[in-house]
Amino acid sequence: MFVTPAFAQGAAAPSGMDFISSFIPIILLIAIFWFLIFRPQQKRMKTHQAMLAAVKRGDTIVTNGGVVGKVTKAVDGEDLEVEIATGVKIKVVRTMISDVRTKSEPVNDNK
Repeated sequence: MFVTPAFAQGAAAPSGMDFISSFIPIILLIAIFWFLIFRPQQKRMKTHQAMLAAVKRGDTIVTNGGVVGKVTKAVDGEDLEVEIATGVKIKVVRTMISDVRTKSEPVNDNK
């Protein structure tokens, strides 16, 4: 019931090295997350942005919804015109492209 004198004494104040060494595991976890999660994700995002910028007329693309089609009109703006069947054209937002299946040379209209 009574507190002994040994328990009643306060703990010693942590020294500077104890304070720093308590943060080392947190710093290691941040470094591990950076190299295993954030860096590869940023690299993947850069390659995806480069792929989206390189989409041109004649490429076969796959949208995030799973629609496969051929790009019939690609301008520098946000929208693309994609032909999903003969005579069926839809507008697709460039950022919704998940993959470019085949890269082809655009047809020359100046014949």
